[in-house]
Amino acid sequence: MITAAEAHTRKIGMVELTIAMLVSGTVGVFVIESGSDPFTVTFFRCVFGVAALGLYCWVRGYLKNTGLTRKTLLLALVGGVFLVFNWAFLFLSLSMTSISLATVVYHTQPFYVVVLGALVFRDRITGSKIAWIVLAFVGFLFVTDLSTLLSSPAYGLGVLYALIAAVLYAFATIIAKWLKGIRPHIIALLQVSVGIPLLLPFVDFGSAPQAATGWAWLVGIGVIHTCLQYILMYSSYQKLETPVIAVLSFVYPAMAIVVDMVVYGTFITLGQAMGIGLIVFASLATSLGWTVPGMSKPSSGAPSPEQSTPPAEVEDRSGETAEADGTGGRSGSGTHAPNQDSVHSS
Repeated sequence: MITAAEAHTRKIGMVELTIAMLVSGTVGVFVIESGSDPFTVTFFRCVFGVAALGLYCWVRGYLKNTGLTRKTLLLALVGGVFLVFNWAFLFLSLSMTSISLATVVYHTQPFYVVVLGALVFRDRITGSKIAWIVLAFVGFLFVTDLSTLLSSPAYGLGVLYALIAAVLYAFATIIAKWLKGIRPHIIALLQVSVGIPLLLPFVDFGSAPQAATGWAWLVGIGVIHTCLQYILMYSSYQKLETPVIAVLSFVYPAMAIVVDMVVYGTFITLGQAMGIGLIVFASLATSLGWTVPGMSKPSSGAPSPEQSTPPAEVEDRSGETAEADGTGGRSGSGTHAPNQDSVHSS
């Protein structure tokens, strides 16, 4: 029986996560309207993101007694490499396809996490998971529109970049499983910080905005989509159960599709709509562990009691959980932390 206080807390968490996913769905507009090339956008996202996250962590006192060791620091930095390049390739895809297509293809992340988890941690891959992966692949074929894919090299390259971004995110997620006992805000700060020296050689300062409006878009990506969005997600994860988080995570691609239609007049075809439906259903089924009758036995690997979580979503020393883009446990409110297959953030 849920008490009135718990119901109120859950409602707040749902509002927080919904806002975070709505914000995430607008990142493509910020990238395009900035007028800068994708790597330059990613670089300044890191610069302004570090400034905002650093200030937040300092005000909250998170910079004291971080709990970092030499090993976890190194792992966090390596995870940051994957995370930052994940952003860069996603932004490349946005510039070569459309916000709708890039976001939906990017949302195939859970399936790569399943495969990598089996390879690295020997997590079991059940027959049902294989079925969902196959279903998502069929959806992918519908979404990408093979005729356009074959006739337009740039379009095909954009789709490839979205797939690369999703795989990079999966690697960042797997690395984060080793990060325990550290506040996710600290891990996020470290990972975003990596992007500044890492991307500097790729930055085209000539493509940086010349007008104040262009800089406003870049600042927005760093402050809104990197700092504010993550803070809302961290807070909501402590209040919500995994199924609720898994469902609300699909507000992100839905918002991206709507924004693409409203701002740029990009409409999806009936076939693409069918493909999106298949990918969303398969991703949700994977996230929530749905099974296909008669396919519940693992087909490979060894059973693993651990549930996955998104990059930098770790359990801190106070028992709280959240995400920055480690492993799940129970939050301070007693609800399950999300697993890594359920929430994706650009």
